[in-house]
Amino acid sequence: MSGKILYPEARKAVITLLEYIGEDSSREGLKETPDRVLRSYDELFKGYAKTKENDPEKILKTFEDGAKDYDELILLKNLEFCSMCEHHWLPFSGVAHIAYIPDKRIVGISKLARLLELFTRRLQVQERLTTQITSALDKHLKPLGSACVIEAGHSCMSCRGVKKVSIMVTSSLSGVFRKKSKVREEFMNLIKS
Repeated sequence: MSGKILYPEARKAVITLLEYIGEDSSREGLKETPDRVLRSYDELFKGYAKTKENDPEKILKTFEDGAKDYDELILLKNLEFCSMCEHHWLPFSGVAHIAYIPDKRIVGISKLARLLELFTRRLQVQERLTTQITSALDKHLKPLGSACVIEAGHSCMSCRGVKKVSIMVTSSLSGVFRKKSKVREEFMNLIKS
C-alpha cells in the first residue's frame, strides 16, 4: 500500500479530516500525523494486499501424514484479534475460537491464526468474519466439519451511539459441527473451559 508514496491524495484526505474536526493540521504535534495514519492503515488493512500471505489456499497448506491417526476435534481457542468495523471505521476486538475435524488432512496450527489475521485486516462486520473462517477451512482443508465462535467488543457501540460496553458473540458451524449435536456440544464445552 505505502500510502505516502503511491497515494498523495490519501495524505491530503487525512489533513482534510483533521481540519474537519477543528484541528490545525500544521501544528507541531500533528505535522507527521497524516504519514502516521497512512502507515497504520498499511498495517490495519494489510488483508487487502495481493500477496501469497493473503491467499487462504496458500495459508492452509495441508499435511496428510499427520491426519492418518487422528480424527478428533482440533481447536485453537482464545486467539486475540483486532479488526475495523466497516460502518464507522472504529476497532472491534476480542477472541476467536477456531476448530475443525480432519478428513485425511491437517494444517499447522499457526495457519488458523494466520487465517484469522488475513480476514481481520480488512474492513469487517463480525458476522461475515466468522463465516469467512469456516468457509475458507471448508474450501481449502475439506474437513469433516469446521467451527468458529468469535467474542468481541465493538468501540463503535461503546464510544459513540448508545455508549454501552458489551460482548457480541457470533458462530459459524459446518459439517459435523452443524449436523451432530454431540460434536457441537464438545466444541462449545471446550471453548468454555
